[in-house]
Amino acid sequence: MTTTAPVPDDRAPRGPDGPPAPDAARAPDSAPTPDSAPTPGSAPAPGPAPAPAPGSAPTPGSAPAAGAAPAPDATTVQPAAAPGSSPWQLARQELRRRPAVRVSLGVVLLFVLMAVTAPWLGALGGWSPNEFDKTAIDPYLGGQPLGAFGGISPEHWLGVEPVTGRDLFARVIHGAQVSLLIAFAATAIVVVAGTAAGIAAGYFGGRTDAVLSRLMDLTMSFPSLIFMIAMLSVAKDVNRIVLMTSVIGVFGWPGVARVVRGQTLSLKHREYVDAARVGGSGPWRILTRDILPGVSGPVIAYTTLLIPGMISTEAALSYLGVGVRPPTPSWGQMIAESVAYYETDPMYFVIPSVFLFLAVLAFTLLGDALRDILDPRGGRT
Repeated sequence: MTTTAPVPDDRAPRGPDGPPAPDAARAPDSAPTPDSAPTPGSAPAPGPAPAPAPGSAPTPGSAPAAGAAPAPDATTVQPAAAPGSSPWQLARQELRRRPAVRVSLGVVLLFVLMAVTAPWLGALGGWSPNEFDKTAIDPYLGGQPLGAFGGISPEHWLGVEPVTGRDLFARVIHGAQVSLLIAFAATAIVVVAGTAAGIAAGYFGGRTDAVLSRLMDLTMSFPSLIFMIAMLSVAKDVNRIVLMTSVIGVFGWPGVARVVRGQTLSLKHREYVDAARVGGSGPWRILTRDILPGVSGPVIAYTTLLIPGMISTEAALSYLGVGVRPPTPSWGQMIAESVAYYETDPMYFVIPSVFLFLAVLAFTLLGDALRDILDPRGGRT
């Protein structure tokens, strides 16, 4: 019977006269030859370097192991994660990349500055909005302005009104003050009332939501323009600016309330709202600390889009004769008075119309941009 010699264990330590060290290269399925054994005091035969331990950096000049991902280049700068930004920071970053929106923002700021400084600008021009200049019109031609383009001259920068001779520059800038004051005040009423009603309806739900939703539907079912004309025609001895602001604000809030209600319904079941509720926070704290910041983006965008509509509404009511009354200047009122002179003095019609057009266009473009930035889903729908 033939006995088989036991195979030596490669994991056992070897002496100086034994086979190669564990890190010596060995051809697969071949036995070591006597010549491959290292002599005493000699270095082991060259072989592949051991793989680096997990998490350790590779040595310089060494090749990566097969199947391993290449090490990142030390000169490559990895982009940092963008920190959280508020709606205003997002708006500023996006507006810097849109030239048309920057121009619109500049026009809006110019109109606001013009409305705020209207008394000083009028004094700079040398005329008040209700001051007559009989020397600037021709009494023999039915009071037509003297000179070309409606009487434009170094004394009257935008010309004068026919018949009265009042300075158009002074009346236009004071008209901007009236129009923007009514538009901003009415928008503030609409946004505050609509936001409060929308948050309450969306958060509390149930009977509160049912009552507020029916009130929104009832208000939106009214023919608002006809109702405004009727109310403004009946009220005689009242402040027309305050009355117009109140009437426009009463009929404008349901649109904002519907937008805010939808946003609140999607936010009130978020994890951070549930955590605040479990933590003992009351409804007022949750609404002001958690819900209101979440709906601020769409509200800001919707507010900017409301302003041009308010300017147009005020101009339409003044054009129809139920808005601001003379001698208080208004763009709509000036356009209504200029219709009788559009053939003989077209500049009297063009100048207030251009100011009204630019104001509405600038606010509309700015509002569209803010809506795309702060409420992209609402902008797509």
